[in-house]
Amino acid sequence: MLQDLAYGRLENEFKKNMKPVGADRVVCVQDGSILIKREADDTLSLPTCQEVTGWATENRWPCWGETPFQYVFRMQDEDYYIWMGNAGSCSDEAYRYELTGSLRQITSKDICYAAMTAWHLFNWYKNSRFCGACGTATVHDENERMMRCPSCGNMIFPRINPSVIIALTDGDKLLLSKYAGRAYTRYALLAGFMEIGETAEQCVAREVMEEVGLKVKNVRYYKTQPWGIAGNILMGFYCDLDGDNTITLDETELAMADWYHRDNLPAWDDGISLTREMIRVFGEGNEPK
Repeated sequence: MLQDLAYGRLENEFKKNMKPVGADRVVCVQDGSILIKREADDTLSLPTCQEVTGWATENRWPCWGETPFQYVFRMQDEDYYIWMGNAGSCSDEAYRYELTGSLRQITSKDICYAAMTAWHLFNWYKNSRFCGACGTATVHDENERMMRCPSCGNMIFPRINPSVIIALTDGDKLLLSKYAGRAYTRYALLAGFMEIGETAEQCVAREVMEEVGLKVKNVRYYKTQPWGIAGNILMGFYCDLDGDNTITLDETELAMADWYHRDNLPAWDDGISLTREMIRVFGEGNEPK
């Protein structure tokens, strides 16, 4: 998976009073897209702080501090920052804003992983500028990654959404599906968010019943993956069909769902996502029993 392909360890400890230097990487976001730099060899990467400072407008959020740069973490001996506001556009064709799906095309998995994680933090900072309890502009805590309300004391920590990825099997067959009404049209595993008061295993059973009308047994944990594009922590589970295999499709969630033999699964694992790895592992017969 992506976090395993990244050679450098993500050092995500909060550090205060960090100042960017020219070679540090920066993530700029505008209208739901991320600023990507196309290098001379046609590979994609993130721009450096020096490059962005050369053309960006000083258009930071009014409630932010004296600099638009916010330090977020360190990876592979590089510090990463996010631009707290709208950096504007650049006339240089090497820079362009792309949808987050283009992050998969970044050759360096370190930078790809870092970009997804920085995207997660950017959206949290953006949505935490004001207190949800009293509406006062928040300030960054001095000692940890947390936004604090100076008026009522409300503390806002980074939001992480727990969700499950489900590989439902029936002997040598795996249930694959496609989402309804989404831009992503490839095969996927069943998935869903955990609800209040339920365990991850209970979430697996509920999501399978809701989306395809099937019962499960022998639910077993596989792996987890942080997925910063959506702000999620993904928990992968394999489980066995319990009873009849007739699918009752929830057409509001899924465009299709069907059983596929392990010898006839789509072969497009790019090593990035938990879903693709779980499909490949089942095809190889190496799923947890």
